[in-house]
Amino acid sequence: MTTPRITGVELGGDASLPLLVVGPSLGTGAAALWGSVAARLGDAFHVIGWNLPGHDGSPVGGPFTMAELADGVRTYVEGVRRARGDDRPFAYAGDSVGGAVGLELLLDSPEAVSAAALLCTGARIGEPEGWHERAATVRASGTPTMVTGSAQRWFAPGFLERAPEVATGLLGVLQQADAEGYAQVCEALAGFDVRSRLSEISAPVLALAGRHDVATPPASLEEIAEGVKDGRAVVLDDVAHLAPAEAPDRVADLLRAHLTSSEESVRSAYDAGMSVRRAVLGDEHVDRANARITDVTRDFQDLITRYAWGDIWTRPGLARRDRSIAVLTALVAGRHFDELEFHLRAALRNGLTREEIIEVLLQSAIYVGVPAANTAFAVANRVLGEDVDG
Repeated sequence: MTTPRITGVELGGDASLPLLVVGPSLGTGAAALWGSVAARLGDAFHVIGWNLPGHDGSPVGGPFTMAELADGVRTYVEGVRRARGDDRPFAYAGDSVGGAVGLELLLDSPEAVSAAALLCTGARIGEPEGWHERAATVRASGTPTMVTGSAQRWFAPGFLERAPEVATGLLGVLQQADAEGYAQVCEALAGFDVRSRLSEISAPVLALAGRHDVATPPASLEEIAEGVKDGRAVVLDDVAHLAPAEAPDRVADLLRAHLTSSEESVRSAYDAGMSVRRAVLGDEHVDRANARITDVTRDFQDLITRYAWGDIWTRPGLARRDRSIAVLTALVAGRHFDELEFHLRAALRNGLTREEIIEVLLQSAIYVGVPAANTAFAVANRVLGEDVDG
């Protein structure tokens, strides 16, 4: 057994930001799997991804264990950290075998990892016999034989039809993967089982499961969250085995909240809140608000930035678009129409369509009251730039 040479790719952000390392699932590449999430986190993290041996151009060496694969990843990351002139702990996120590597890093290099998000993975994945059989099949017939079965396991119902270009890109990496490299990863997974060691992990761990994942079902992620000292499990609807590709908005929001909450990898609550506030409301609005701060209002502005934006808007329980729906309804109910205007713009920025905003206001008319909704539609008419007045 040998430590493999790992290569990687820059995915987002710059070297002045905290480092986030992301790892792939078997048969995928870091760019195809994590690219969309990295683009959403590039304002907060310098995101780099590593590739499995024989995948996406990464070299193939001799056989290795999961611990040796993790050691290869650690060596690669150390090179990145030297280039950054940075010896601080890094944040880590990995899907499937990438999550298994994350567990090995947390166990064997606890001082190096500040916090981790482990997606669609397990402290043990599958049965050894199944992995050895798959390795033999791929050595005999190549990785294209895995495409049909992987397409069924990887994606939740309807995803192939909703995002064919994403699915095609991921399956293309699988089809081009080196058979020996793929088989070696299978054999490493056959010998991987750290269930008895989970209690040794003290770094904060977020375990994300896909509700439709048959390879690593929610129970696998719940086992991790319950076994480590500081763990939390979240189950994602409409997701199977490749959560970063299937639900990039949701995953990015969850990772941002979890990874930036660890003491070593985050800014202060104020800075985190200001970052989210700018992302949601826009720099122009926040700059205007900051310019109007006086000695009378300074403490109040600090309060809402730290608690409203830093503590609530960064929580992983809801995506930002869902928080916008809740805010719009609350503002109509409270008849806070001045704030409704800029939160309508924020809702658009958070991904709500004009049609969805109209539906939210119609729903509010029933449960809040027609007079309030009438004024809300007048405000929406100005913001959306179209006649929505019935």
